[in-house]
Amino acid sequence: MEYIENRTYDEIKVSDRAELSRVLTKHDILQFAVMSGDVNPAHLDEEYAKNTIFQEIIAHGMWGGSLISTVMATQLPGPGTIYLEQSLKFTKPVYVGDTVNIIVTVKEKRPKNRVVLDCLCSNQNGDAVISGEALVIALAEKVRRERIVLPEIELKNGAGTNSITVMHQAS
Repeated sequence: MEYIENRTYDEIKVSDRAELSRVLTKHDILQFAVMSGDVNPAHLDEEYAKNTIFQEIIAHGMWGGSLISTVMATQLPGPGTIYLEQSLKFTKPVYVGDTVNIIVTVKEKRPKNRVVLDCLCSNQNGDAVISGEALVIALAEKVRRERIVLPEIELKNGAGTNSITVMHQAS
C-alpha cells in the first residue's frame, strides 16, 4: 500500500523542494482536451499545427500548470494544501514525447501558514517551459492518506460520436 503525506507548516523549511517528471503523450493531450473542453487546433489538429510557429501539436499550457498543482497537492506541502494564488509564465512549447520536469521550491514562509513556492517546469534539455510562483496554505496538522489508484481512461472516436470508457483498476 502506498501513501501520500503532507509536510506541516512547522516542518517546512525555506529551500525545501519536491519534484515530478512526466512524458507528454498524445493521449495526455486528448484527455486534457476532453476534461477542459479546450479544442484549440494547435493541440489537436496536426495539419493545422504544421502551419503554426511551433510546426507540430503542442501541449495545452495548463497541462504543465496542472502538474505543478499535482506536486503541491501530493508532495509539498502535500494533502490538504489550499491553493490561494498562482502566476505562470509560458516560455517554450511542450511537444509530444517531451519529458517535463516539475520542481516546486519553498521560497518564503509567511504568517497564518502561508507558503510561497517557486515553480519551474523544464524539458529534457533543461530549458524552462513554465515558471512561476504560488501562494498556498500549508496545514498545521499531519495528513497521511492511502494513495488513490486512478482508473485507466480509454478515448474512443466513433462515427459521429465521441466516447470515453473508464476502466477501474482493482484496489
